[in-house]
Amino acid sequence: MSAAAGPTPKGRERRTALLDAAERVLTSSGGAELTLRAVAEEAGVRLGHLQYYFPARSALLSALLDRVLASSLERVTGLALASADGAGHGALLDGVLSDHDDPRLVRLFTQVWALAAHDEEAAAAVRAFYGQYAAHVAAFVREHAPDLSAAEAHDRAEVFVMLMEGSSLFRSGITGRRTAGADARLRETALALLLGATRP
Repeated sequence: MSAAAGPTPKGRERRTALLDAAERVLTSSGGAELTLRAVAEEAGVRLGHLQYYFPARSALLSALLDRVLASSLERVTGLALASADGAGHGALLDGVLSDHDDPRLVRLFTQVWALAAHDEEAAAAVRAFYGQYAAHVAAFVREHAPDLSAAEAHDRAEVFVMLMEGSSLFRSGITGRRTAGADARLRETALALLLGATRP
């Protein structure tokens, strides 16, 4: 069993602490400072200890993105169950959009994008992350619009992901400002994509 899998509760706890340290380095100092040595120093451990869990920076970044995706999916899955019980798909979309209200998460992604623009290993990790994200969205689309082909559901999912990620820059205040009118149009377009409407 690999160290990255966290074979024991203690191993999982140590792995979580290392990812917490990596997130702090990334959000406070930027992607250029995300080195294994900097993360080890932030975590207060020897470099060899960090490398036991994450032998390369790309492995560390992939694990960090996987954790973000797992957390988002866990929350969204709960909202999906609520919407199936009658709370409505608007509540599900609100759950996705609530990520834009988390300054820590927005800072993390802006730094990850900047890092990926200059580092192919980081870019590969980011592409894998968004591939998984789009696959989960495509499955949701197919469930609610079974007449759509797999290709159409995937296209809609990718556009949905683009819409969510791009809008995070505006809704968080980094490149613009949030307005009620734009938010209403964003919600309308996103729901049309998710639910298979003819004209999203």
